[in-house]
Amino acid sequence: MRQIPPFRLEPVPLSDEAASASEFKWAGGVIGRRHKIGGEPEFIQSESWPKCPACGERMTFYAQLDSIGDEFMIADCGLLYVFLCYDDYSVVGEVQSG
Repeated sequence: MRQIPPFRLEPVPLSDEAASASEFKWAGGVIGRRHKIGGEPEFIQSESWPKCPACGERMTFYAQLDSIGDEFMIADCGLLYVFLCYDDYSVVGEVQSG
């Protein structure tokens, strides 16, 4: 399994609509700023590493995407995790909630 070096992702609204959609009324702290590529996933719940559906090997963590505002909240301030198999180019997504 490969490990991608960590990169921080900073979402930048590309329109006025996107800027207003990225606001949180109740969530605070780091919610909305946990986007990243590579490194180790910041699991909210228990650690969950999927195996490739094609070859059965543990998949590489590729990225995590955070909720972007109240309107587009992922499962109660959750995260979307993306895993990739570099041998088969299979992709698995997983959601965990806060």
